[in-house]
Amino acid sequence: MKKLATLFTDSYNEFKNVRTLTMTGMLGAVSVVLGYFTLAIGDYIKIGFSSIANQMVHYLFGPVVGGAFGGALDILKYMVKPTGPYFPGWTFGAMLAGVIYGIFYYKKPVSLWRVLVAEFVVSVLCNMLLGTYWLTLMYGNRFFDLFWLRVQKNLIMWPINSLIFYTIAKNMEAAGVFRILKGPGKAVSR
Repeated sequence: MKKLATLFTDSYNEFKNVRTLTMTGMLGAVSVVLGYFTLAIGDYIKIGFSSIANQMVHYLFGPVVGGAFGGALDILKYMVKPTGPYFPGWTFGAMLAGVIYGIFYYKKPVSLWRVLVAEFVVSVLCNMLLGTYWLTLMYGNRFFDLFWLRVQKNLIMWPINSLIFYTIAKNMEAAGVFRILKGPGKAVSR
């Protein structure tokens, strides 16, 4: 438990670094641009690529910064390109996903197992359960009618999203990009 508290404290302290704010801003801009390449399949299923930039923030700066980034970016993306009515549940889900990814990734080496587990936990909690619940509140559909469609989509996308992030993060880690992004003396621990 103490280790988890330290993780949150260290992530909170990242806000004191100007480099953190700069990097989150730039990765937020990348995420917004990548959001324009979202594929909508029907009214309830979307496949997007902006999560790659988001997960870099979670990996570099942890659960506190990741949660704040997720919430702020959700609101910003809605303002830039609204898709349907605004609903605060989606912002909460984005914040929760940022915290979960941050817990799994922050100050830890990139491993396929860690990425698969993190992606699965976020898929189940934020996408399948909460996301389906938000849609039922917004549109009045029955939970289980939507739930099974979202389970299928998330189970298909789970390994794909995991492999995309793992491959990009592992290559960036091997090339030393994360050390450069974190700044001097702030390397990701092994």
